Amino acid sequence: MTFTVSIQNPYPETTVKELLEQHLLIPRKVRHFLRTKKNVRVNHKLINWQSPVALGDTVELTFDEDDYPTKDIPLGRADLVDCLYQDEHLIVVNKPEGMKTHGNEPTELALLNHVSAFVGKTCYVVHRLDMETSGTVLFAKNPFILPILNRLLENKKIKRQYWALVQEHFSDKSRTYRQAIGRHRHDRRKRVVDTRNGQKAITHVRVLKAFDKNSLINCQLETGRTHQIRVHLSHNKHPILGDPLYHPKPKGRLMLHAHALSFTHPLTLETIHVTAQSQTFENGLVIL
Repeated sequence: MTFTVSIQNPYPETTVKELLEQHLLIPRKVRHFLRTKKNVRVNHKLINWQSPVALGDTVELTFDEDDYPTKDIPLGRADLVDCLYQDEHLIVVNKPEGMKTHGNEPTELALLNHVSAFVGKTCYVVHRLDMETSGTVLFAKNPFILPILNRLLENKKIKRQYWALVQEHFSDKSRTYRQAIGRHRHDRRKRVVDTRNGQKAITHVRVLKAFDKNSLINCQLETGRTHQIRVHLSHNKHPILGDPLYHPKPKGRLMLHAHALSFTHPLTLETIHVTAQSQTFENGLVIL
């Protein structure tokens, strides 16, 4: 598989070496191949590794099978994909509830397979949603952009906001949960608040609307622990309606929707902000 990535350098003047290593996070082995095969051009010219790259210069990188081995997965159904944003490097889609982000077995079809069919080639998961959760999911279209997006996620540069319909009312309009989260000792599917051995977890909550017995809230994640929102809310006496793991009497679908995702595009420095419609949540209201 040979593919060429062409970008207009959005960063202040730097050297080719620094651009590839520090900004584009290209692994050392791949950088070596790019250099020895003369597969880097700036403004369509072969360059020295220490050559300067100015703001706005066109940088072309050609990769082949030695750089990123081909990974083939079964293609799903392109018609199942609700595309919210895409360019040549990444795609954001609206995941329906009841669909896995990726399969557990090589032949299992999930959202990743459908997105790959929509794009026409294998894509890569940047972050995932629980099967019962709907909303925005980000995928990389090539292995070159994947580590760059992963670093944004690790550095909390990808902002995710969720709507949730939860039990009971709140005494204040906003609050932040900071309880650490760890594995459940007896149920592998579940997570629990574990202040001694758990991982750091931060969820910001803002009340959008109060109903008779329930509240519609907006949750913004600072960390991305498994089931983080679900665990924080259930532990603090506000389980999400329909939660099959954390609500004592679940009915209907899990009322959790990833309605917004935003980040600075690492190859253009443009702000990307997308929102996802839902059959259950619409314009801040809950359709019951």
